[in-house]
Amino acid sequence: MAKAIFAAGCFWGIESAFRKVDGVTSTAVGYTGGHTVNPTYEDVCSGQTGHAEAVLVEYDEGRVSYDDLLNLFWDIHDPTTLNRQGPDVGTQYRSGIFFNSPEQEQAARTSYAAQESAGRFPDHIVTEVTPASDFFMAEDYHQQYFEKRGVRGHGQW
Repeated sequence: MAKAIFAAGCFWGIESAFRKVDGVTSTAVGYTGGHTVNPTYEDVCSGQTGHAEAVLVEYDEGRVSYDDLLNLFWDIHDPTTLNRQGPDVGTQYRSGIFFNSPEQEQAARTSYAAQESAGRFPDHIVTEVTPASDFFMAEDYHQQYFEKRGVRGHGQW
């Protein structure tokens, strides 16, 4: 199985969106891109750890491509708002693609450039494209949050 890591605001909705993709075999929410080891949700919410709320996506490359996952990533959030998605504000809610290989990096940068040049968004994209770092699993109560509570995702998710 291949792995991808995306940050696009609150991880509950992002996880819900990726879980619905045929070929995605598992998802997990957690924290990445920061400097604290094993941060808690409260630590990350303080804005002091440098982590983003993110989703780790495991997928079958024979059924879904990384490019398909990138397309969904662009569709489910506003990549032009710095450190913000909807009512959620802070660096932990930033938009980011955390690549695991040179191939993922190239695909992410190509996709970013295509989205920017298409003029799809009213402002410039602020999504970070950076190497994946340690991914720390969020607490159990955050995993599959919407499913556990019978909540449907927002919009097309």
